[in-house]
Amino acid sequence: MKNSMITYILIGIFVVFLVLFLSFQLSRRKKRSYYKKLLDYLEIQKNLVGSIPVSLELSKVESIIKNEELEEKYNGWEKRLSIIKNDMLPKIDDMLIELDTFYDKKDYHNCDIKISKTELEIYKVREFAERLLVEIREITSSDEKYRSIIIKLKTKYRKINKDYQQHKGMYDEMQDAISLQLENIEKRFLDFEKFMENNEYSEVVHIVKALTDMIEHIHIVVREIPDLILMAKQLIPQKIKEIQDTSSQMSEEGYPLEYLNIDYNMEESNKNIGKILDRIRVLNLDDCMFELKTMLDYLDSLFVDFEKERLSRKVYEEIESGFSKKIEKTNKVVSEVVNQLDQIKNMYDMNEKDVTAIGEENKTLIVINDDYKKLLNKLKNKSTPYSEMHKEIEELTVRLKKVTEDLDYSLKSLGNMYDDEQRAREQLNEIEKFLKASKTIIRNYKFPIISDKYFIELNEANEAISEVIKELSQKPIVIKTLNTRVDTARDLVLKLYNTASSMTKLASLAEVSMVYANKYRNYYENVNHDLNISEKLFFNGKYEESLLKTLNAISTLDHDTYHFLMNIYQKNSL
Repeated sequence: MKNSMITYILIGIFVVFLVLFLSFQLSRRKKRSYYKKLLDYLEIQKNLVGSIPVSLELSKVESIIKNEELEEKYNGWEKRLSIIKNDMLPKIDDMLIELDTFYDKKDYHNCDIKISKTELEIYKVREFAERLLVEIREITSSDEKYRSIIIKLKTKYRKINKDYQQHKGMYDEMQDAISLQLENIEKRFLDFEKFMENNEYSEVVHIVKALTDMIEHIHIVVREIPDLILMAKQLIPQKIKEIQDTSSQMSEEGYPLEYLNIDYNMEESNKNIGKILDRIRVLNLDDCMFELKTMLDYLDSLFVDFEKERLSRKVYEEIESGFSKKIEKTNKVVSEVVNQLDQIKNMYDMNEKDVTAIGEENKTLIVINDDYKKLLNKLKNKSTPYSEMHKEIEELTVRLKKVTEDLDYSLKSLGNMYDDEQRAREQLNEIEKFLKASKTIIRNYKFPIISDKYFIELNEANEAISEVIKELSQKPIVIKTLNTRVDTARDLVLKLYNTASSMTKLASLAEVSMVYANKYRNYYENVNHDLNISEKLFFNGKYEESLLKTLNAISTLDHDTYHFLMNIYQKNSL
């Protein structure tokens, strides 16, 4: 058993070592393969640099040398190509050979360092060669390149020239300057051909750039000058004249336009037009269109201001007309109230808050009147435009409306006091009429006895009327107390009137009932008995009890009469 364990352990150790060995060998193979690929890649990159067609392009230059400048450039390029061939590329070959040595020796540390240096050297040679190729091709491709550009420029120029010739009359006095510029462009085209013939490409570059700028400029000139002339010589001068005429007319009609400073601004506009035309004559169009459009916008804004003034004047006059009437009416009312305020305070027990409010409203109204006078002075002096006065009169209207609303509330309080006093006097007359009517009712019916209730209520009513008369005679009148006295007197007199009416109806009905029941007195002892009791109650002033006793006697003998009289009694009780 022990030997078996040892065997297993040894086998395990052997397997582990075997795996480690195989892994190590595999890693070495991968690493070597990796470096082999890098070396092959660097070899390819070196060959690609060597295949850059600098020599081919340089040979093309040799056949077109016609001047010293190009010959000098050719010699310089040839020297640089020699450096590439004789110095740079051989140096890279040496570095690649050295790399192979390190690879064969499996010296991967030095191999990494050498690879980096070789990559850097290849990059330098490539950059050097490509830059040289670009410079040479700048010459070898110049003929095709610049002739292609010139063809496009000529096409554009012919179209511009054609447009100009077809509409030449639109350019006014600028025709000579434009024609001269067109001649200059044509001369530059001739210069281009001359320099191209001599292969003087350094000059060709400048000519092409100059032609590009000149044609772009003449394109702007031909396109914009008709519009600029139209604005500078027709549209703007016409608007200036129209503005001056409108301003003069509105000033005669009383419009204050000083704030617009028309005369000065129109004079400056004319000066600016002159300066812009001077620049246009020499074909300097920088900002000309912008300045003329800005001027047109300003002139158009003046027409808007004119229309705004006309509308504001119309609105102002409408509002001012209503305002003047309203403030005149309000001044009159407030003046009367203020003048009579002491008298009113003596007549009525006014709330101190109401008195103070009227004083404050009067002060506010005085300020509004002052502001209104200032506004009228502005109008008279023509120092403020209607657009401003329109706003001011609207503000004054709002302020006056607030004052009149507060004043109406205060005057309503005074009016209510006066109305309450007049109403109290009218009601006093009505109350006294009801009192007189109550006495007349009692006086017209011959009562054997008048109940104490009537005299108590009569006394209460007389006292209440006296209190009303007393309140009305006091100065100042306390309206709240007066209204309370009037209500009390009215209630007591109505109560007295109802008592007198009810008592008269009951007494009258009791009397009629007894007269009717007398026909049964001699035939029925119980009826005779009840009627005797009823008579006693009647003469003692107990009219309702007397009536009920009589009706009770009739109820057993004459149902119809009983129900008829009972209905009358019940209605009277209600």
